[in-house]
Amino acid sequence: MRRPDPRVRAVIDQAAAQFPPLGTEMTDITEVRAFFAARPRPATPRLALARVRDARADGVPVRVYDDTDRTDAPVVLFCHGGGFALCDLDSHDGFCRSLAHATGAVVVAVDYRRAPEHPFPAAPEDAYTALRWAARTLPGRRIAVAGDSAGANLATVLTLLARDRGGPGITCQALYYPMLDPTRSRPSHRENARGYFLTADHLRWYWDGYLSRPGAWADPYAAPLADADLSGLPPAHLVTAGFDPLRDDGLAYADALTAAGVPVTAHHYAGMFHGFLSLADALPEAAAARETAFTVLRTALGLG
Repeated sequence: MRRPDPRVRAVIDQAAAQFPPLGTEMTDITEVRAFFAARPRPATPRLALARVRDARADGVPVRVYDDTDRTDAPVVLFCHGGGFALCDLDSHDGFCRSLAHATGAVVVAVDYRRAPEHPFPAAPEDAYTALRWAARTLPGRRIAVAGDSAGANLATVLTLLARDRGGPGITCQALYYPMLDPTRSRPSHRENARGYFLTADHLRWYWDGYLSRPGAWADPYAAPLADADLSGLPPAHLVTAGFDPLRDDGLAYADALTAAGVPVTAHHYAGMFHGFLSLADALPEAAAARETAFTVLRTALGLG
């Protein structure tokens, strides 16, 4: 049985210690969010950018990160992870700052409504509203969609919605360890069910809260691996991790996109775990992987 490198194991354990036992001892969303709010803040100073502002995208809260003087800089619409129920603009502020600085794109982070108070389809509809707003307020620019975990689900769904609803055009999709299949039936969900930060209990709790509407589990706008038509979608870049229960979701989606004729660039990190791209300060491997991911996105947007 493979095991993480001891350095990686220590980071996994530290991250898990700061995470509530979702789906077991702790199930109430108010209690879970209070747990998160009480966690100590990172001591690392925020990366300074030229401009960061909060705005309303036709009613949807967004945060716009701009570190370039170009008036035609491409746009990255970013959806944060958190199982559709947790995290927000502040939790992913550092990642979005790094993304804007490294790519030279204007990053628009979406504060979509969260489950269980607002189950599917609230989150993708908010993200799509923000996408249309970004295309209208920053016209004539290339647009990418990106996200991590549940946010990567929303990024994939945005490509479907944009195709099916007549736009706006999307240049590429960047999907970091995407959460795509509520059946959780692939081998990685069993192999990595416990002990690697994100657990099977977490995922069950997330999906149950998000897909409470009858029939939602089979809706491709909720579960893009549920027999979705993937033809005509923009090129994709996927990042997966070996010790992630979502590993096989991402690998299966890469295969499905390829079968549908969509160009795919995939990077698999066998020794990493869910969420590792956000831990670049703790692991040199994560820092290198994040640099690669941002370089791929920069090149896809014509900035490389």
